[in-house]
Amino acid sequence: MRTAVLGSAKAGRRGFRRRHAATVTAAALAASLLTACGSGGPGESKADTLEVWVYQDASTKVQRDAVERFNKNSDVKAKLVEVPGEGYQDKMRSAMGTPNAPDVFFNWGGGSISNFVEKDMLVDLTPEFEKDAEFKESFIPSILEAGKVNGKYYGVPMRGMQPVILFYNKEVFEKAGAEPPNSWEDVLKLIDTFKKEGVTPFALAGTDAWTELMWVEYLLDRIGGSEVFQRIQDGDSKAWGDPAVLKTAETIRDLVDRGAFGNNYKSVNYTADGASTLFAKGKAAMHLMGSWEFSNQKANQPEFAEKHLGWTTFPSLPDGKGDPKSVVGNPTNFWSISSKLKGKQREAAIEFVKTASEDWYAESLVDNGDVPTTSDSEDLVAGHDAPDYAIYQYDMVRDAPSFTLSWDQALPAQQASPMLTNIQKLFNKQLSPEEFVDAMKALK
Repeated sequence: MRTAVLGSAKAGRRGFRRRHAATVTAAALAASLLTACGSGGPGESKADTLEVWVYQDASTKVQRDAVERFNKNSDVKAKLVEVPGEGYQDKMRSAMGTPNAPDVFFNWGGGSISNFVEKDMLVDLTPEFEKDAEFKESFIPSILEAGKVNGKYYGVPMRGMQPVILFYNKEVFEKAGAEPPNSWEDVLKLIDTFKKEGVTPFALAGTDAWTELMWVEYLLDRIGGSEVFQRIQDGDSKAWGDPAVLKTAETIRDLVDRGAFGNNYKSVNYTADGASTLFAKGKAAMHLMGSWEFSNQKANQPEFAEKHLGWTTFPSLPDGKGDPKSVVGNPTNFWSISSKLKGKQREAAIEFVKTASEDWYAESLVDNGDVPTTSDSEDLVAGHDAPDYAIYQYDMVRDAPSFTLSWDQALPAQQASPMLTNIQKLFNKQLSPEEFVDAMKALK
């Protein structure tokens, strides 16, 4: 991590859309946008300000503090615009390319910004990382790589990591005399074990297709390796025809037919805490979900989170090419900078996003309950309010050879939406594995 160096600005990283975002009225949002777009006060011009957009949720306090610190030492002042999570991406896409576009903005990397990169709307930060080794080495490599588009860096990690983790109910496992799975053979045996116990093996919120996506992501990663989806993300639609994709779809069908998700998963939701409650109440033994599930359970089922919530990695599959240490999910969220900025505004924006690599910023994330994406943060993470879980998560990501961004964020919107529909149809047996592959190959 870097130590604080804000003075140079004078010269010139499930916040996740699946967390419950704090709400504000449309009028309040409009007022904040108007305030941010206008001058900040008497004698202050647009050239002396940076409009910074962030997804509004419980983590926003860290970015508020960052803006306050930055403004104490910078002639160009940052103005934070907190945009409600619902529809954030639509608002962001609508604003880009207009006079109301933000100067610095929160995003998920990958497909969420690829269209902006194609239209030369973002600052290529590669030169900054090349000339400032300390800045680059401040972040876990697999996290930083997720901010790349077309081989160049367009994002700086600015929030906590959010890998997908296989959670399990310790009490349910103990009653069944079972252990968490270390292999795919173990998974299949556990399905039978818990069915006999009258417990659904895996909680699944089938009304929300993104929860099913997590299964497809991990299975393809373990079967074919992270390279298969990387080809897809790079625009090679033929990669959907890779044998590993068909094997993944066949494995999903096998899980559904075995009763891995029970009989009612199609009507279970996540946003209203349906799947998480079934899991916490012992109606389901395991739950494949983003790392925010821990905070969700801590808030809604605190006794379960403290005494009975366990976690482990997604196992490898027989003859799979993927590294079992690789992870999928949302590596983090990123700051990106608009290419419309010039001169001292651009210099100030670069200095602002660099604050996310500093010690105090990582400490703020930990104090907020997040696990930072900065390297050499073991001591900080040990001070987390749930140290065992935080250290496990940090080590998991730090040691991962690859961290695949959630596909619905990695792919352009015109592909991500029909992809989720196809995945839901696969789980609902409305598409055969072969039909699923054909449907994915047809995406443009």
